Parts: sequence; C-alpha cells; structure tokens
Amino acid sequence: MIRQDTPPSGNVLLLRDIAFDDAATLLASYGLQLHRVEDGTPIPGSYWGEPEAGIVGTRVHARGDTPVHSLLHEACHLIVLPDDRRQAVHTDATDSVEEEDAVCLLQALLGDALPGVGRNRVLADMDAWGYTFRLGSARAYFERDADAAWEWLRERGFVDARRDLRLPGRA
Repeated sequence: MIRQDTPPSGNVLLLRDIAFDDAATLLASYGLQLHRVEDGTPIPGSYWGEPEAGIVGTRVHARGDTPVHSLLHEACHLIVLPDDRRQAVHTDATDSVEEEDAVCLLQALLGDALPGVGRNRVLADMDAWGYTFRLGSARAYFERDADAAWEWLRERGFVDARRDLRLPGRA
C-alpha cells in the first residue's frame, strides 16, 4: 500500500456520519479510547495532518470531519501492537511493511463491526482517499493480493482460518 500525497477525492464517510459511541465501544473492546477532538482544533498524533485521525498511546484522536477509514486504520495500528508497546506510540506506529499491509485488511474488517459502515464502504473510501495497490483497488488487494497480510493477522489471532474477524472476548 502506498498513500499518494494528494488530497482526498470524492466523499468519504466521516465520524460525524456514524454514532460516536459505536466507534468508541468498538475501540474499547481492544483496550483503546476514542477521544473526540473539537472541530477546528488540531488533532494530536495525526500522521497525515487534519482531519486524519491521530494516535497517542492507547488513545485515538478524531474530529467530526475525520474519515472513518482513517480512524479505523490508526486504531488498527494500536490494536496489532502488544500492550507494552502501545504506550510508547505517538503519531507513527510502525515502519513495518508487513504490519501496514495487515492493518489495511483489519481496518476493512472492523468496518463490518460498525453499524452503518461495513467493509465495502471502508474499501471504497480507501480508494477515494488515495491508497494505491498493485491490482488497482483496495477491494482487489483485500480479495486477491493479500495472502501474506491475511497470514500475519491469522498468526496473531485477529482472524480465523476462514479469514473472519475474531473480536476480543468472543470465541
């Protein structure tokens, strides 16, 4: 995955378009806190700058105009880290290509766990935002070009052998 350094094109789903409490509850199930940042104020820990989500320790920072896919992506960086490493994160979670690839899959899967979102919307919004993949789209990557990332997630218990999301506290 490569992020093009261009502004988003098209409309993407924003945090203000979904129930904040749904997103906060999902993140809490992974031991994370979703912190609402007031509109017009800087977002702490934002790698790409406003309105993109930011991460600091176990907190994901987002405003109403933060894209949902961005919130999920940054949260996934924290989710895949061992608890002892989460506390040290500020803005940039990894330089691991393998982890970045896995996070792209996991964010789409978490879209299915958010009412009114779903993986299809997350994948479409990733494309609209400017993610690029060898096969031309996030969906193509997800479905046909991510075997190593699927295995990375499976080995760490985030998905099962059928590639279904394993939510914390559920068998």
